[in-house]
Amino acid sequence: MLDISNNNELPVIPAKRYFTIGEVSDLCAVKPHVLRYWEQEFPQLKPLKRRGNRRYYQRHDVLLVRQIRGLLYDHGFTIGGAKQQLNDTDDSSAVDPLLIKQLRLELEELLLLIQ
Repeated sequence: MLDISNNNELPVIPAKRYFTIGEVSDLCAVKPHVLRYWEQEFPQLKPLKRRGNRRYYQRHDVLLVRQIRGLLYDHGFTIGGAKQQLNDTDDSSAVDPLLIKQLRLELEELLLLIQ
């Protein structure tokens, strides 16, 4: 998949089931209006909408936002190029290195809590 190097500076994603648009904005260093725009441009990004059309993002949505951010801001892709890149790497056999890193950090935190 992609090596999203600058996403290392982003905060660790907390162990929560749902995130508000403000929380995702903080976790991904992207403004809320940009997230709403990306929802229109990237069909893979579909947060749940509840009461009053409030958006609730799940963990996989946050990881996808970070991946989109990396493509656009770090690797210099255009929106069209990022869409194509996501479609090309959309097969389920691909392993996301960002996901592996995030899981590893969480496991290390759990290990520290257990000790």
